[in-house]
Amino acid sequence: ASRCSTPTSALAALAALAAVLSLLGIVGLAGIIGLLDAAPAHADGEVSWAVRTASNDFGADRQNYSYTVDPGGHVQDALVVSNRGAEPLTLSVYAADGFTTEAGQLDLLTPGEASTGVGVWAHPSASAVTVPAGESVDVPFAVDVPANVTPGDYMGGLVTSLSQTGQGTQFDVDRRLAIRIKLRVGGQLDPSLAIEDLRVEYSGSANPLGEGEATISYTIRNSGNAILTARQTASVSGIFGRFRVQAEAIDDSPALLPGDTWTVSVRVPGVTPALRLAATVTVTPLVT
Repeated sequence: ASRCSTPTSALAALAALAAVLSLLGIVGLAGIIGLLDAAPAHADGEVSWAVRTASNDFGADRQNYSYTVDPGGHVQDALVVSNRGAEPLTLSVYAADGFTTEAGQLDLLTPGEASTGVGVWAHPSASAVTVPAGESVDVPFAVDVPANVTPGDYMGGLVTSLSQTGQGTQFDVDRRLAIRIKLRVGGQLDPSLAIEDLRVEYSGSANPLGEGEATISYTIRNSGNAILTARQTASVSGIFGRFRVQAEAIDDSPALLPGDTWTVSVRVPGVTPALRLAATVTVTPLVT
């Protein structure tokens, strides 16, 4: 929970006086991560192929790859690529680290961006695959986790890519389809969130009998080693907690990878002017 206050007479934002996080509880929530489930990591226009997980000892009809492996562990699996077109298709195949976009969606790094986790540990058996028209091809891959890796959650994916040079234009088009890989490395799990840059602004009437609107802004940082979603509440009050106004329901944050941040802005109408306003934010981490 974090709290900050600002004089409403200034009608302007001030930096937070304090930001102390209290982890109120760890809530089990199945299936928080539903991103890159046999779906495009990025796609421009239509694609003529599909990807899916192989049916093997890990199961059939999996939506994605998910492993729990100790440091130094090894996993072998396969990706199935199907050509839905009328011509043979040659695709690049590579692994990449995942990240959370500003829109709250999971995406994968492009080949020009350096991976440090799953994108380095996952190794497709070939960097390219040619799939005959109307057929499917298995692409085996291995995941080798370093023996000295820090325990916790890591996210990445296997990408199939078709690069095409635009005819008559200077632009290249890269169509990508990917399936995510969620990897939990065995060891101490340390779910932790931090609230940073907590601020409150007030606008509206300075008349004590009137009302105005407060805007609370803050940044949530995943400071632990587990993938987390943050459940949030916020309120504004005057001195000694008087005239408290609770913000309406705030959407849960997207699933945040370790080190990720998520910026939030909450409008609170119906705020009574006071000598000082205090904004309080509470986050509860939800971990798979």
